Amino acid sequence: MSLLVDIPPNRFPRHVAVIMDGNGRWAVQRGLERVRGHQQGARTVRTVVTECARLRKEHGGPDFLTLYSFSMENWKRPIDEVSFLMQMYVDYLHQELPTMMENNIRFRQIGRPDNLPQPVLDQLEVALEETKNNDGLNLVLALNYGSRAEITDAVRAIAREVRDGELRPEDVDESAISSHLYTAGMPDPDLLVRTAGEMRISNYLLWQISYAELFVSPVLWPDFGAEDLHQAILAFSQRNRRFGALDRSNTLQR
Repeated sequence: MSLLVDIPPNRFPRHVAVIMDGNGRWAVQRGLERVRGHQQGARTVRTVVTECARLRKEHGGPDFLTLYSFSMENWKRPIDEVSFLMQMYVDYLHQELPTMMENNIRFRQIGRPDNLPQPVLDQLEVALEETKNNDGLNLVLALNYGSRAEITDAVRAIAREVRDGELRPEDVDESAISSHLYTAGMPDPDLLVRTAGEMRISNYLLWQISYAELFVSPVLWPDFGAEDLHQAILAFSQRNRRFGALDRSNTLQR
């Protein structure tokens, strides 16, 4: 905790997005089935979520934590692994609901409902309904999510509104597009964390992370703990975010 004790509240990221990578490699390194890595990764989710909830309560941030849980491309994985993951989401949402309520966490989900099994949809609805009045950390699960699909859906919705005379073409600006994304009403991520050392965005929040600070951790997700999260937040707090402008404090800037 000492890493963050001197960081002022305005230097904490308001929205942290995470690409949780390395579950399979974690299991293979230990001679285990890949699904065991997913099980351990779910325990890490609990650690990171509760720590973010604590940091928000004690330090004022973050307000949002968005986890890349299952991409639309993940359907290409072996059917046994996909089936295991779908059941794991049902079990996780059911088991973690008391934890979310205890920590005043509001649950949200982004992604297409298409192809998700009915038990997953039912449990998502329970979590959404039960936590809707909580006003602490917003936990956002990107499930059956793909950023290109999200942008495509937004463009289609805007096109329908233009066709129906509800929106003028000249009024289609960045704000209009943002308001039609799955993340409408949420702040864009300030910090994007990817684990397992991979240097890829993987079709994740492409519109929203335009000015996010990137932090790549070599730690596999199942081994990622509170101290690793602190390292990412500390690195973020030390960066000078210019959003495309010049750094006026740098006299060498031209």
